[in-house]
Amino acid sequence: MGASPFQRSILEVRLPKHFDKPTDMRYDGTQDPLEHLTAFEARMNLEGVGDEVRCHAFPVTLAGPAIRWFNGLPQGSIYEYSDISRAFLAQFTTRIAKVKYPINLLGVSQRPGEPTRKYLDRFNDECLEIDGLTNSVASLCLTNGLLNEDFQKHLTTKPVWAMHEIQTVAKEYINNEEFSQVMAANKQ
Repeated sequence: MGASPFQRSILEVRLPKHFDKPTDMRYDGTQDPLEHLTAFEARMNLEGVGDEVRCHAFPVTLAGPAIRWFNGLPQGSIYEYSDISRAFLAQFTTRIAKVKYPINLLGVSQRPGEPTRKYLDRFNDECLEIDGLTNSVASLCLTNGLLNEDFQKHLTTKPVWAMHEIQTVAKEYINNEEFSQVMAANKQ
């Protein structure tokens, strides 16, 4: 065995026979390390493996600068999985995604000429990045950013607070908007 950052107790553990190495997961140092760790740990939980196997499997997910970082760890410095996850987060901490708050949604507004469907897609993408977002706040921010006056009027005169209800109402307005665009194109 060559120099390894793992303690002997980790190196001596064999991988289970039917263990599926996470070769489809790659972290190269440019993404959010918390997302990578979360996905890796979920995968290891599905596999039902312990610390030692997690330690063996983790380097398989690293590429480029991340694997070079791992290979540069001091020999015998990793006793358990928490050591490697802590060191990994410390090394790539600047890549942790900035936390977004509900107020960030006020910066998401429909651009002039932007189809309502595209605006809603962008808005929904932003919503997915905000922890603890309530339906009422999302609804207010969505309404605030709308340029489609008919849709905006509907949402303000008949308040709809749940996002799934807004999506249902939005389908009608999107269909009308897209139908109008097709009709206008056919008249030309």
